[in-house]
Amino acid sequence: MKGLYPGLTLGKPTRDAYGEALRELGREHPDIVVLDADLAKSTRSALFGEEFPDRFFNVGIQEANMVGIAGGLAACGKVPFISSFACFVLLKGFDQLRMAVAYPRLNVKIAGSHGGISPGEDGVSQQSVEDIALACSLPGFVVCVPCDEFQMRAAVRAAYHHRGPVYLRLGRPKAPRVYDAEPADFAFGRATRLRDGTDATIIANGLLVAAALLAFRPHGELEANLRRMRSAAAGPACVEVCRALRTAEVDGLAVVEGHWLALLDGKPVACHPELDVAVVAALATAGAHQREVATVYQGKDATPAETDALVAAIAERYPNLDVEALPGGQPHYPYIIGLE
Repeated sequence: MKGLYPGLTLGKPTRDAYGEALRELGREHPDIVVLDADLAKSTRSALFGEEFPDRFFNVGIQEANMVGIAGGLAACGKVPFISSFACFVLLKGFDQLRMAVAYPRLNVKIAGSHGGISPGEDGVSQQSVEDIALACSLPGFVVCVPCDEFQMRAAVRAAYHHRGPVYLRLGRPKAPRVYDAEPADFAFGRATRLRDGTDATIIANGLLVAAALLAFRPHGELEANLRRMRSAAAGPACVEVCRALRTAEVDGLAVVEGHWLALLDGKPVACHPELDVAVVAALATAGAHQREVATVYQGKDATPAETDALVAAIAERYPNLDVEALPGGQPHYPYIIGLE
């Protein structure tokens, strides 16, 4: 891992920062309870359990039941943090996350460790490239992929203070330090501009933030003109990112994320009214050119004018795509886009 990030200092794995931050929060907030599915040493939730055994529950290898238990605890006023490998808690527990957490909008925090392909030595069964797409499809979920130990600490604190479900992706390997200390201005859905320039924009999260910072390092003459932005929020809910893109004079846009961007076969995608630029980029990544019809379902929070602007942006980018708008009535997402 060290050789992948020349010039950057390797810090702790974000899973270590998660466990340490959770233990610190436990000292301040007695309403926090922690659950794990027999992987507490790997997810580092064991650090909390060692200090607060009466508030720590190892439910065994039953992720779905762990989610249901957490929903009940949240309904009773507790703030449960549940931890497991990302591939287990999201894939095995998805139905319960949908029915017992998302729909009732309960205050459950989910930590998925070993996310992405970075734990390569564990094999494909332990890796998760689907977790972000699944979490983003759950209504009301905040989805966050911190880039280093300092941002992870801030994200854990933000997760506690946020009322509603939060998904945090943790990493196994040591992460290069992007920050020198815990960012005081951290907030979900807020982008941080790390470099200024006019040639290109790179948006990244997780371990790929450091990779983005090094993207053009061999070409020193380009580095001064490259603007790199980091968005901790993986879902398309960051208004500041898109406002910055609208006002920026750049020739290229790259979105770098460690997961599959699934937007095919009618998969729903949450979209803010101002995110037409991001939606068009997502359509391109998903291979919209292979589809014939795009349907934009307008939610309760969207206006006809905003819908028309989004439809026009998609139609302009893909002249061969038949774009239609229909009333959807969904309460959680301004838009849901389906492709066929």
